[in-house]
This record gives sequence, C-alpha cells and structure tokens, in this order.
Amino acid sequence: MRIIGLDLGEKRIGVAAADDRTQVAVPLTAVAGGNDPVASILRLLEEQEADEVVIGLPLSMTGAVGPQAQQALQVVDELRRRMAIPVETWDERLTTLQARRSGPPRNRRGRRSEGDKGKRDAIAAAIMLQAFLDSRRSAGA
Repeated sequence: MRIIGLDLGEKRIGVAAADDRTQVAVPLTAVAGGNDPVASILRLLEEQEADEVVIGLPLSMTGAVGPQAQQALQVVDELRRRMAIPVETWDERLTTLQARRSGPPRNRRGRRSEGDKGKRDAIAAAIMLQAFLDSRRSAGA
C-alpha cells in the first residue's frame, strides 16, 4: 500500500511517500499548487498510484484552526468527494522549521534557491508523514 504525504503551501506542495511495509517516509518532490491545487494533487496521486493520502494540517501553535488550516480542510473535503482512497489529516506544526534545519544550507547571500525551497517542502511532507505513520504504528492500527 502506497501512502502519500502532502505539505500544502501557497506556492508549492511538498510530496513524500511511504509504503505500509517499510513504514518509512521519504521526501519525493514539490509540485506547483497553482490556481487549482486539487487538480495538481489528483494528477500526482494517480501518477504515484496512491492508496492513501495524508494532508498536513497547519494548525496554529495553540492548536486553533486558522485561515491556512481552513484552506487545507477545503482541499481535503474536495479530495474526499473526488477520490475513493482514504484522505487523512495530520498536525504539521513545526515541520517546516524542522525541514529548514535539516535541509540545504543557505547560499552566501543568506538565501535559498527555489529548488532548495522545493526540497524543504518535500522534507516537511516526509516529517509530517513519518509522524503520522509512527502514531498509527504505536496505536496498533
């Protein structure tokens, strides 16, 4: 069973994958969200032959559902209407910070390239997906 983790962003969607046998999430890529992120996600999930998808839910530090989390939940609702595979959500607080710390270093000007930002987004998706898998494994699911 192939499980895809997605870190939804305004410009890019970080993508990670795992299978239920290894239970190890790996960063794959980042794709442009564009004007229709649901269409981009549907194409991606078909290409990846996904059996399940986990969407990062960007809750506030207090756990509240803010504007970004509302947008993510709208995407989740639309995916659930248009797909037959399970669509789960997982708290993604601090995954981008963790990904930034473990991702490519900044250049001499203190900046990252767009490619590096895409790698960071994929790493954030993998961190989120791994936390989801670890939680499910510890719950015995």
